[in-house]
Amino acid sequence: MAIGLVGGALLAGPLAQMISARTGSEGDTAVTNPFAAWSGGMGGQDLLILGTDVGGGNTDVIATLHIEGDRTEITQIPRDTYIEAESFGPVKINALYSLGGTDAVKREVSQRLGRPIQHHLVVNLSAIRQMADMLGGIEVDVPKRMFYVDRSQGLSIDLQPGVQTLRGKDLEGFLRFRHDETGDLGRMDRQQLALKSLFRKLTRPEYLVRLPALMMAARKEIRTDLGPMELGGLITAMGRTQLNTQRLDGRPFYKDGISYWDATWPSPSGQPLEAENSEDRLVNGDRHRFLF
Repeated sequence: MAIGLVGGALLAGPLAQMISARTGSEGDTAVTNPFAAWSGGMGGQDLLILGTDVGGGNTDVIATLHIEGDRTEITQIPRDTYIEAESFGPVKINALYSLGGTDAVKREVSQRLGRPIQHHLVVNLSAIRQMADMLGGIEVDVPKRMFYVDRSQGLSIDLQPGVQTLRGKDLEGFLRFRHDETGDLGRMDRQQLALKSLFRKLTRPEYLVRLPALMMAARKEIRTDLGPMELGGLITAMGRTQLNTQRLDGRPFYKDGISYWDATWPSPSGQPLEAENSEDRLVNGDRHRFLF
């Protein structure tokens, strides 16, 4: 990974020279994408995306990315998802990274998806502040008033509703906020909004070419087994597709006084598999099946 980031630093300058500007019939300037040649080999592969908290321990964001044909599928896995891990026993999936690193998460998610995950991208949430600032922020529609202060985590969220450009700590707060009636599910909805906005911005050639510089700026907070050209090729391939985001269906339940998410994992055929902890749950004395 260190080699990849050093390569990114060396490429950051030459890439600017690789962009060829040409003037169209109406005087507009087009930018040639230097990563285009690397995009062809990214189809059909799976990438694990992990967003770690500021301390770098548990994962606040767990998702898989898969490109197939003209579609890019990003599937979010609720962090409270209950799994019976091969090496660690019954745990919430967000604990796997601190217990066994990316290999443990890739192994458990691969088994449940029924296909191997080839690559990973681990991003500390503090890196979002740096990257968003370099991109000039991303535009999102804040759905409601969001206010929360947690001095122990250095977290201060104070957002008004409406369409606005978020960057730095405001964007991090938007992604981390879950102190309302929707909890983690609402947080994942907001992550989907931010992912789509970031996708739209990064796939524009004038921003895509800055990817090596972005990687270098946040190099201490990003770990990946993709080289800078491969990462640019991946984003280029995504830019030629329709982006679809979803989260695993399932239902909440309690076990030994701890709240979990009983996820319904998709099978390779596309049909949902039984949840890992599959009996119906009693909630407030009534039997329910929760689908979100």
